[in-house]
Amino acid sequence: MLFLTLREILAWCSVALGIYFVYFGVVALLGLVRKAPAVGRCKPKTRFACVVAARNEAAVIGQLVDSLRAQDYPEDLYEIIVAPNNCTDSTEAVAAAHGARIFHPQGIIRSKGEVLTQVVDEIVLKEPFDAMCVFDADNLASRQFLANMNDALCAGAGVVQGFRDSKNPEQTAISGCYSICYWMLNRFYNGARSALGLSALVNGSGFAVTARLLHQLGGWHTVTMTEDYEFSAQCALAGQRVHFAPGAVIYDEQPLTFAQSWRQRRRWTTGSLQGLQEYGWPLFRQALVRHSGVCLDMFLTFLMPFASLAGAVLGALSVGPMLIGGSLVLGRFVLKGLAAVLLLGAGAFVLSILGTGLAALVTVLLKKGSVAGMWRGVCSFWVFALSQTVLTLLSFVHKETSWKPIAHTSAKNLSDLE
Repeated sequence: MLFLTLREILAWCSVALGIYFVYFGVVALLGLVRKAPAVGRCKPKTRFACVVAARNEAAVIGQLVDSLRAQDYPEDLYEIIVAPNNCTDSTEAVAAAHGARIFHPQGIIRSKGEVLTQVVDEIVLKEPFDAMCVFDADNLASRQFLANMNDALCAGAGVVQGFRDSKNPEQTAISGCYSICYWMLNRFYNGARSALGLSALVNGSGFAVTARLLHQLGGWHTVTMTEDYEFSAQCALAGQRVHFAPGAVIYDEQPLTFAQSWRQRRRWTTGSLQGLQEYGWPLFRQALVRHSGVCLDMFLTFLMPFASLAGAVLGALSVGPMLIGGSLVLGRFVLKGLAAVLLLGAGAFVLSILGTGLAALVTVLLKKGSVAGMWRGVCSFWVFALSQTVLTLLSFVHKETSWKPIAHTSAKNLSDLE
């Protein structure tokens, strides 16, 4: 009777978890079928502060500033502001030599969010800027980036995420996996939600937010390890959805090694758990009180680490009853206990490899039309996905509280990519 009750509980929990993941699958598929309404062209009128927080980025900061200065947008309507912090190299000198304005953050700087807080308070909200665009030092901005952001803001958006592409998708297997992840995010998350009237996610860099919304939020105030994730929740709670502008493309340098990737994603998973702790209940409450689909969808997104943990726990708990009394029928053979568990586990593992590999392959074909140069990323994507599950489980036990920079060395120019 006890086993029967346990099995029933496991079954109902599995059903709930299945519905959760089916929701994300359905939204992604609907996003392929339905397209977001086109945004009309608008005469340039938005005055942008293009903000870059930089830590030891002398190798790449000049190329970013050059790509911003080469925008197909009136020069008097934007200013490039570089905020060097904790630097021991010539980041400041290189940025200034390429034409950027330098802002020196005060005090001890532990994160990018702390830099943005000071830039917003001291420059964006005090000077005649209409919006702030945020970039990472290793980015390159496509020539139409600001023009596309201007179009979206003129159409009424308060915050807009651009299309995050890669500088180096074919360099290593890890850079390929990262690129596939961002292409998935662009198409199956941000693109799908844009088509369905939900909120995209602010994704680290390549986004714009109006000074009006920053005033409404009281400036830029983030406390978690993932300021972009947190800001997305703040926008949803303020009644603002993040719009997606696929024509506003930035190119981002991806990590090259698994060690670099592990370090970076360790911080991201900690930030996602901090976000769930800080914003989970407020988002759920506003979803109920305001009948807000945006807040509900954001809440479900913030639940993803918990869903990963729940899946691992359910898998572990289901092993017990199978070991004791379970069996698996294969034709004339009946496998019991450990043999059944091992066979089912092996089957699930193979299916996960095939599933993640197929998803990676489809994503690459939709983005590039070919898998040339991307085979390493496609074939190793299942390892990348599995390691993310491990990282999430690890972060439940021990959170990463320090920000460790990753060296950027891909000194490409925009002409090399376009």
